[in-house]
Amino acid sequence: MLQLHSYFRSSASYRVRIALALKGLPYTTLPVHLVRDGGEQHLPSFARLNPAQLIPVLVDGPATLTQSLPIIEYLEETHPMPALLPSDAVGRARVRAIAQSIACEIHPLNNLRVLQYLELTLGADAQARKAWYAHWVKLGFSALEVMLRDSASTGVFCHGDAPTLADCCLVPQIHNAERFAISLSDYPTVRRIGEACLRLPAFQAAAPAAQADAT
Repeated sequence: MLQLHSYFRSSASYRVRIALALKGLPYTTLPVHLVRDGGEQHLPSFARLNPAQLIPVLVDGPATLTQSLPIIEYLEETHPMPALLPSDAVGRARVRAIAQSIACEIHPLNNLRVLQYLELTLGADAQARKAWYAHWVKLGFSALEVMLRDSASTGVFCHGDAPTLADCCLVPQIHNAERFAISLSDYPTVRRIGEACLRLPAFQAAAPAAQADAT
């Protein structure tokens, strides 16, 4: 059975959990607490799995896979139905662009280790860290809103009327924005799509609060 090294609040892990749930793939969760005792991701046993000391890590038999987007692409190739990428090249490029605008442009500037560096090394207080977080989320969501609002390819979900890789990335970023009390009122299309996703059982099952390690 697939094994997912995950943390309930990790956006990247959340993306993979959504993909696994959408594809109906059973897996075992191996929790990695990112804060307790300085972070279990820094333990030698985990560093052997992923030298970058980041989650998620997916283990499939002899294969150990890292980075959420390649993991989801791996699941797409090995378990192609239901598809999380469109059948046409232009559609696939659009979905990947939306996904990467979140996973590569918004999230890396606001993940735990960046916020910890701001606090512990640069001495940024809570207000400064919140301002930093809000700046990059709002910048990213502003662009994303236009991408989604102005495209005929947007449907119920980010691309058409079935969830894709893009939605796997969007929902965790919305969840994080709401955790930091960032209003989505300026991003009605983003909000609408997020709400549509959360009506699906797969997204509900993957939610942080539904995880066994949620604390």
